[in-house]
Amino acid sequence: MSELLLTIDTTTPVGSVAVTAGETLLGEVLLNLRSTHTDRLLLTVRQLLTDLHLNISAFDGFGVVLGPGSFTGVRVGVATVKGLALATGKPVVGVSTLRTLALQAPFPRSPVCALLDARKKEVYAGLYTWEGGRPLPLGGEAVLAPDALLDSLEGEVLFVGDGSLAYRTLIVRMLGARAHFLPWPLNLPRASCAAVLALDELRQGRTLPLEALKPSYIRASEAEILWDRRQQDGLFEG
Repeated sequence: MSELLLTIDTTTPVGSVAVTAGETLLGEVLLNLRSTHTDRLLLTVRQLLTDLHLNISAFDGFGVVLGPGSFTGVRVGVATVKGLALATGKPVVGVSTLRTLALQAPFPRSPVCALLDARKKEVYAGLYTWEGGRPLPLGGEAVLAPDALLDSLEGEVLFVGDGSLAYRTLIVRMLGARAHFLPWPLNLPRASCAAVLALDELRQGRTLPLEALKPSYIRASEAEILWDRRQQDGLFEG
């Protein structure tokens, strides 16, 4: 089958959109810009479809990277894909940012640690091993201090993601020769890699009803943290 799939990733400042037909990449746009995804995402989708002479109604489904990552970026991607699905009636699948990054380090000899800089001196992290041509999680995704993560790692590890760039000095200091890194362009998440995972989900029937298509933040938002603090401080009653 050659399912026509549009996949969107807005979880980091590196926004990307990919169009695939089965296991063929027809086109991809990747922009590492400081402007917001709200400003450019739909324009990027429209231009890519124009260049490929495709109409949005032609797609068999839509893929979206659900997070973790930028709270605002994740929301933009999820909302956009929901809108496209509502307009076309086509199915939607969601994939993880960290697993997408791990896919960019194919067939390593050691486990892959996907890292995103979560700010506040923390990282989003996931550890993966390769099996059957795909990265499989060795545990759950987490947000934690980088030194706490590094303390938990054994043996050689291959790092990928912008967190591996932000904390490379610390990683090398704590792990030494056990730490391995990818060339810098491969640390940018790509919608085409997310499309590989999205196609798997689509073919296995793991589509999501729109009410279940939700961001995967891992860490509570600032608004949620503030709400909890106010509750604990007894500022709200009932």
